[in-house]
Amino acid sequence: MRALVVYESMFGNTREVAEAIAAGLRGQVEAEVHDVETAPQSLAGWDLVVAGGPTHAFSLSRPSTRADAVSQGADEGSVRVGLREWLHDLRPGSDGQAFACFDTRVSAVRHLPGSGARKAARMAEGAGFRLIGRESFWVSGTPGPLVDGDLERARLWGTSLGHAVAATDQGPESDGRIPLP
Repeated sequence: MRALVVYESMFGNTREVAEAIAAGLRGQVEAEVHDVETAPQSLAGWDLVVAGGPTHAFSLSRPSTRADAVSQGADEGSVRVGLREWLHDLRPGSDGQAFACFDTRVSAVRHLPGSGARKAARMAEGAGFRLIGRESFWVSGTPGPLVDGDLERARLWGTSLGHAVAATDQGPESDGRIPLP
């Protein structure tokens, strides 16, 4: 079984989460991590796609919000293509291919609606993917760092995703989503 983990990261926090998720997956499946700019467009041969990015303005980033992040200290070359653009034309490599998504969000605004993961989930389901999980991970401020415990939480979520995909081609029973342990 193979899992592809794709991330967009402006300050490095989402990259750390993606790597932790992949570490959790590797106990059950082969996992590769790619920055969105180098991620494959063909998903044939992947049993699970996990995609994540930062929440910008209650959704996935756009060119204007990425420019705002650069003005707040993000590396100018960190992201030319965002997760929104990568997902826009993406199609499953197989019928009902498993998909999970995550985002990083500022913990001070947990109560506000909207998230990058929610938007990614809608885009993926609309394209024909089978959503098996969606999760948010928290940063203490725009540049980070991640709140204490969230890298371990990401690793555990990756482990849960890996167990579900390795257990069956159809993923978990019930509503198809993977609960976070």
